[in-house]
Amino acid sequence: MNHSPLHIVLSQADWLALFTHFLILSLLSIGGAITTAPEMQRYLVVDSQWLTNAQFNSSIALAQAAPGPNVLFVALVGWNVGLNAGGGLGAGAAGWGWALVGVAVAMLGIMLPSTTLTFVAARWGHRNRDLRPVRAFKQGVAPIVIALLVSTGWVLTAAHNHPAQDWRLWLLTVVTALLVWKTRIHLLWLLGAGALLGAFGLV
Repeated sequence: MNHSPLHIVLSQADWLALFTHFLILSLLSIGGAITTAPEMQRYLVVDSQWLTNAQFNSSIALAQAAPGPNVLFVALVGWNVGLNAGGGLGAGAAGWGWALVGVAVAMLGIMLPSTTLTFVAARWGHRNRDLRPVRAFKQGVAPIVIALLVSTGWVLTAAHNHPAQDWRLWLLTVVTALLVWKTRIHLLWLLGAGALLGAFGLV
C-alpha cells in the first residue's frame, strides 16, 4: 500500500503540527472524517509533501473497502506518513515503529475533539430537540455535508491530473454517483465492480 514511498524527516515540531492539524480537522468533520479529505490532501500531499497522491488515495480506497467506520482512512494516512518518516517497510522495526506513531498521532488528533464535542452536543441537543434553533441547525447542516462529500470525490478523481487520458475514471465516477443516487444497490457491489475493472486494466 506504500506506493512510491517518500523519504522524509519529521521533527518534533512537525509531529506536533500534524497532530494539531488533525485536531482542527476533527472539529470540521461535519458528516464524518471523510468530509475533511480535500483539506487533508492539501496539507499532507500538496503543502507538506509528506505523502504522495497515490498513498493518500489508496489509504481512502482501502479503508472504504474494508468493513468498519470511514474514519479508518485517517489511520492509514497516519500510517503512511509515519512509514515515510521511518524509511519505509525496508527499514524494518524502525519503519513499523514510526508507522504506528503516525497512526496514533492521526487517530488521537481526529478523534479527541469531535468525540468530546459530539457527546456533549448530542446530550444537549436531545434535551432541547424541540427548540427552533436546534431544528434549524439540523436542516442547515445537510447541504454542507453533501457539498463536502462531493468535494472529496472531486479530489480523488482529479488526482490523476490527466482528465483527457483518464476519461474512463471520470465516466466510472459519474456512473457510480448516479447509481448511488438513483438506486438502492449496496456500495459493496459498486466497490467490487470498481476493483474488477481496475484488476482487468479497464480503468
